[in-house]
Order: sequence, then structure tokens, then C-alpha cells
Amino acid sequence: QVPLVESGGGLVQAGGSLRLSCAASGRQISSRAMGWFRQAPGKEREFVAAITWTGGSTYYADSVKGRFTISRDNAKNTVYLQMISLKPEDTAVYYCAAPQRSYSNGGIGEREGYDYWGQGTQVTVSS
Repeated sequence: QVPLVESGGGLVQAGGSLRLSCAASGRQISSRAMGWFRQAPGKEREFVAAITWTGGSTYYADSVKGRFTISRDNAKNTVYLQMISLKPEDTAVYYCAAPQRSYSNGGIGEREGYDYWGQGTQVTVSS
């Protein structure tokens, strides 16, 4: 198991910013690719961003490119999602996720590529 805990969500006006954090205990994530997903009411959970286990490459959904940045600090066992220029359509519960396998980046752009999920943090963007 890889326990993940998200934080940093909240209510923000359109155009505002938030930074989400995903913390894991021990050294659970330092050798794993990590991803962020989101789920709006009545919609499927969708990919937002991912970062390779080395941190050398990042991937984004087209809808957030140029506005969201994923990063990681392995010394703190934490992954971040910096969100700027937020839009009402960004409103959702945001989840971080980790795969079971280590030292692999396969499938990190897909929901099926992940095995462990946090409980989620709500992001609400008002217009």
C-alpha cells in the first residue's frame, strides 16, 4: 500500500491560483511516477498531469497545459500541482495517484496506470 494524502484545495475566484500537495509516508513515492486526476460531478475521472519517477518529464491534459504545473520533491515525499488562471470548468475533486510498480513510467497518462489513490481534495472555482 501507498497511503497518499492530498491537501490545498479550496474555493477560489476565476483567474486565481491554488497549489495542491500530495504527501506520502516514508519513501513510498521517490521511485514512482505520480499523477493527478480530477472528477467533476456526473463526469468520469480524468487525467490532469503526470510526472516521471525521475522528475525529468511531465505530461498534461490539453485542457490544463500552460496553466498547471506538476512537480515533485522526493526529499519531502511530496508531489505538487500548481494551478494558475483557474476557470470554473476546473471545479472538481482532485486526486493524486501512484502506480504499484517502481522505476517505470508506463501508462502514466491513463487511469489504469495507477493502483493507489488519495482521498481527494475539492477545488471550486467561482465565476
